[in-house]
Amino acid sequence: MTRSMYIVSGSFVCLYILAFLFPVLLPVVNILFLIFLALCLADYINLFFICRQPAVRRLISDRLSNGDENRVSIILQNRMKQTMFAELIDELPEQMQERNFLIRRKLAPLEKTNVTYMLRPTERGVYEFGRILLYLQSMVGLLSRRFSISAARDVAVYPSFMHFRQYQLVAQAAQLNEAGAKRIRKIGQSMEFEQIKEYVPGDDIRTINWKATARKGGLMVNSFVEEKSQQVYCILDKGRLMKMPFQGMTLLDHAINSTLVMADICLHKQDRVGLMTFGDKMGSLVAADRKPLQRDKIMQVLYKQQTGFLESDFDMLYMQVRNKIKQRSLLILYTNIETLNGLKRRLPYLRSIARYHLLLVVFFENSELSKLSQANAENLEDVYIKTIAEKFLFEKKLIVRELQKYGILSLLTRPENLTVQTVNKDLELKNKQAL
Repeated sequence: MTRSMYIVSGSFVCLYILAFLFPVLLPVVNILFLIFLALCLADYINLFFICRQPAVRRLISDRLSNGDENRVSIILQNRMKQTMFAELIDELPEQMQERNFLIRRKLAPLEKTNVTYMLRPTERGVYEFGRILLYLQSMVGLLSRRFSISAARDVAVYPSFMHFRQYQLVAQAAQLNEAGAKRIRKIGQSMEFEQIKEYVPGDDIRTINWKATARKGGLMVNSFVEEKSQQVYCILDKGRLMKMPFQGMTLLDHAINSTLVMADICLHKQDRVGLMTFGDKMGSLVAADRKPLQRDKIMQVLYKQQTGFLESDFDMLYMQVRNKIKQRSLLILYTNIETLNGLKRRLPYLRSIARYHLLLVVFFENSELSKLSQANAENLEDVYIKTIAEKFLFEKKLIVRELQKYGILSLLTRPENLTVQTVNKDLELKNKQAL
């Protein structure tokens, strides 16, 4: 029964009470009640004997992007030659914790419509979609018929892959710069030899090739291009500090999304990219490569990563880096450092790694503490809370200075800005020829 049915039934109760007080109204109420019963009977016959089950089908990708808005469509077709009202409930995966999902639609005769909604998963793994429940009403609106459509399906949620195209534009812009379509001033000098050419005013005299000059009888210079096929490793800390949640996702999930984008960018720039994960024990290792399938290989490994409850072992990380990564590489270490004492425990190992590789330590600013520090203090307790929040934020800045003092590159960023700032930092290092 529908809400209208309950309202009309309640109205008749009131009318019969009124007819008991004023008997002259009883015949009129009886006639109205008979009409009501006739409408109920007609509606019942229409819905349960004449009505045909609508065609319902869910359209969803084989995999969803973690932390992004994913489109889900339900194709709904009215197979009756009359207007119908539909209430649709899609049984969403339990990870979504959605209890009030309901979509209402008015369906014209024989109309086929596309019902679309957005889904934002915040955990990686398998999501189980259940049935589609459809409640159908006629124009009378007194009764409702329930249809249960079998549409069970398992969908895998992978690290964020929806913004590849957006960041590929950045990589394409960098490739145009390399091709000479747009000249920009770059700091430093590449050491990858391209060709020997004749000297023209403006060339660096330090690149004069004296042997070629002697053979040709005119000044010849060595020409260099930006070094390609550099080696980049993304290193993920899976320790307990990476379990902190921001915007419904753990810091590890934010780091995983950034790692996947960085892998895609590096491959478009013809760099070799690899992956290493660690916690209290060593995790996965994907050797650096620039094959087209490398991104999918990294995605499959990232899909399975989970945080632990113990401190990460940086001594073990140093040994693994020394044993497995022989060539000087850019190492992007995603970790979280909350205090100076925490940094001091890790600093000897970070300094050792930085002797052999270009190390970029990426760690996170606590956006919740930033909100507390910017809030207005209305009482003494608020003053204490604001002061403590500012102390922790200032300590993060001291960590950046401490790393800088030992020549270790660092990037302090909010979780929501992680990918953008990491890509920008990588392009900055590329332009400076830091590696």
